[in-house]
Amino acid sequence: MQSFELLLQGFSVALQPTNLMWALLGSVLGTAIGVLPGIGPALTIALLLPVTISVAPTSAFIMFAGVLYGAMYGGSTTSILINTPGESGSMMTALEGNKMARSGRGAAALATAAIGSFVAGTIATLLLTFAAPVIAEIAFYFKPADYFALIILAFTSVAVVMGSSRVRGFISLFIGLALGVVGIDKMTGAARLTFGVPGLFDGIELTVVLVSLFAVGEILYVASRYRRGAGDTTALKGQTWMTKQDWKRSWKPWLRGTALGFPMGALPAGGSEIPTMLSYTLERKLSKHSEEFGHGAIEGVAGPEAANNAAAAGMLVPLLTLGLPTSATAAVLLAAFQNYGLQPGPFLFTSNPELIWGLIASLYIGNVMLLVLNLPLVGIWVKLLLIPRPQLYAGILVFAMIGIWGLSGQVIDLIVMVTVGIVGYVMRVYDFPIAPVLIGLILGPMAEVQLRTALAAAQGNPVVLVSTPLSAIMLVIAALFLLAPIVLNRLKANA
Repeated sequence: MQSFELLLQGFSVALQPTNLMWALLGSVLGTAIGVLPGIGPALTIALLLPVTISVAPTSAFIMFAGVLYGAMYGGSTTSILINTPGESGSMMTALEGNKMARSGRGAAALATAAIGSFVAGTIATLLLTFAAPVIAEIAFYFKPADYFALIILAFTSVAVVMGSSRVRGFISLFIGLALGVVGIDKMTGAARLTFGVPGLFDGIELTVVLVSLFAVGEILYVASRYRRGAGDTTALKGQTWMTKQDWKRSWKPWLRGTALGFPMGALPAGGSEIPTMLSYTLERKLSKHSEEFGHGAIEGVAGPEAANNAAAAGMLVPLLTLGLPTSATAAVLLAAFQNYGLQPGPFLFTSNPELIWGLIASLYIGNVMLLVLNLPLVGIWVKLLLIPRPQLYAGILVFAMIGIWGLSGQVIDLIVMVTVGIVGYVMRVYDFPIAPVLIGLILGPMAEVQLRTALAAAQGNPVVLVSTPLSAIMLVIAALFLLAPIVLNRLKANA
């Protein structure tokens, strides 16, 4: 009941004209970047961080939430019409959606994607509304050893699950950890990895790393593989809306996709890719029209799109309640909180309820806005694909450089930007995952603080790290993440 009352207070914040404007701006911007291939919500929010520092925190996060949800909606448009996912969560949508478009059912595919996103987003936001306060209440009982174990679990799961190999995942993680310890050690006053450069004494600015990896690295990668000629867009033709049969075949996949996406989005390294793949596989097995899969089955669009949006809401649960990012976008949002001097977690629910509940309420409003924006205006969004790729990415690069220079006005930040951008390009070429770098950079200093606090309280006795049932269980799970794949591979080899 208390959650419902707080949500009503959140709506009073989110429905203020200024915040409605920011929600609309975020929704439009999110849909646009979701349509444009290669530009995701993480990059967009990272680029906006330097220019939104003067905006009130509540308004800024309402806009960021609109960008996040909007990208999930917009990504389906290019998947269906040009067989090119606008963002990674829409990969599975392209399999059936483009086939539907080519057979004259593109409008039905876009409609089930938009309505499924709305249904899943609304249900998942309801779950977030009532689950987040409970988890935040439990988090009050966490001890430093519990937080340290939780962060170790996040490290191992992200490094193992993301990327094409565990070695690449851990290399990415250690790059992030190394960047996180640059600067003056707050407990000893010793300079670490500064190489005598005064500009590095305060550490590497998180926003610089975010923009470098997502903007500079991505632009170099795209430029190195650029070929003239746009993708072949499939025109909308035939039936202009979903038939009664389409509705009948879509509503169950919407619910099943939501049930898969929300909990998996909340898990470390859950993301949106895994639940969308599972949803597609599940719908293929359960469908009475399995022969249509591979030729344009509407269930193959409805389920994955619902899972995609539900995962986005699920991602916010550990972020808001524990300060734990489970994806690259969540890591960028955590950086945004830290830019405002805020630390997500149980205390944020009590110290800044206006921000938390205004943000949650804005998700409901943004969902309605996105449904209105996506169903009738799809033709306008498709025209964004006509923007020449060189001009688009050149504009992003200029915008990124201006934003980084505006943060501090120091040349060292631009040098770091170029250096980390080149590292990001190399990582993209050799298929190193980006998310572990961000999570190592953000959570590394937090893990160090919790470890030192726990050991100081126990006078250096390392047994304190497994002194609570929760910390012991999480460390065991982290060890299983590391050892289980090795054991399974050896069992297969000996079989």
